Amino acid sequence: MTPTTRDDCLRRDEKDPLAGFRDEFLLPSGTVYLDGNSLGALPAATPGRVARTVEQEWGERLIASWNEAGWWEKPRTLGAGIAPLVGAAPHEVVVGDGTSANLFKALVAALRLNPERHVVLGERGNFPTDLYITEGVSEIMGAVERRVHADNRAALAGALAAGDVAVLLLSHVDYSTGALRDMAEITRLAHANGTLVVWDLCHSAGALPVELASDRADFAVGCTYKYLNAGPGAPAFLFAAERHHAASRQPLTGWHGHARPFDFSAGYAPAEGASRFLSGSQPVVAAAALEASLELWQRVDLGLLREKSLALTDLFIEATRPAGLRLATPREPERRGSQVSLRHPDGYAMVRALIERGVVGDFRAPDILRFGFAPLYLRYADVFDAAQALVEVVRSGEWRDPRFAVATGVT
Repeated sequence: MTPTTRDDCLRRDEKDPLAGFRDEFLLPSGTVYLDGNSLGALPAATPGRVARTVEQEWGERLIASWNEAGWWEKPRTLGAGIAPLVGAAPHEVVVGDGTSANLFKALVAALRLNPERHVVLGERGNFPTDLYITEGVSEIMGAVERRVHADNRAALAGALAAGDVAVLLLSHVDYSTGALRDMAEITRLAHANGTLVVWDLCHSAGALPVELASDRADFAVGCTYKYLNAGPGAPAFLFAAERHHAASRQPLTGWHGHARPFDFSAGYAPAEGASRFLSGSQPVVAAAALEASLELWQRVDLGLLREKSLALTDLFIEATRPAGLRLATPREPERRGSQVSLRHPDGYAMVRALIERGVVGDFRAPDILRFGFAPLYLRYADVFDAAQALVEVVRSGEWRDPRFAVATGVT
């Protein structure tokens, strides 16, 4: 049952089985942080872990730490840590590079696995990186790019039924609206039409349970700096289903993806498992921050996480109704990620005014006020307070102050 008063929220917080995780994050006083879908909060263990990597592993042991501290194996050990969060086997996930580079690798590999076809199918309105990388891959590979409205099932089915789509790229959770797609059903539909699927998990990994293996996904990519709390610029991850390992050929064949990298041979031979999708040296200091976060995540019950996420988003949706903003996020819980998006032509100014009140959300053009809900460090009372603040900002008209309309470099 959705809490209706702040006292209801406080009582819910007292009974919350995830409440103890809040103390494992460093949160600024007086701030309700609803932007974890852009940059997750800082885990309390991270500064110490990064300092150890810099001061001891690098500062004292120097190059010996590639062996002693396991630097060389980090892409695989960190991938194994992410694997249970996305429903994959440890050898199917590696960490390294950014989301854009991993998308490029996965799309090219999928095209090469489906050589009789020439179409890359993407979704209209997807996050720009996905659109831009798809354009680049299509140009380089001589493929044809098409786009479809991913939430229009008839349109998606029709596009796949054309019989020439080699690979479909979709976001599991839409970055703008927070709409959650049915991975199992869409993947089944694609496979029935001879199409491979690459899933973008940037807004779902760490926000809800993901089942890549049981849903028969082919490839997936995702970032770690949002709900997984690995810090700005943290390395991304790539999933490749085991059934594709032997035949997959990715385009950035650097020496870290070689079967025997320290043979220093002139010819390329791909490594076993998802390691063949690695390229060059990875950021070890950034990896330390991700490692600290993943140790926390190994103790999280994803079922409880999803239950609280839906309760928090339900609360925010209901409590912000008096503001009169148009809801862009699906009301049906099964179709919603851990995000609520509201629409207004002056949404940017409203978000800026709200931030001045200590409630941090963000804005996405042209009219989306976007709020992300990280259940590990958000309380029900926080969400209630944030909703009340938004209602007051809209009703008072304080957002009309001209200074709130001045765009910052990063929105």
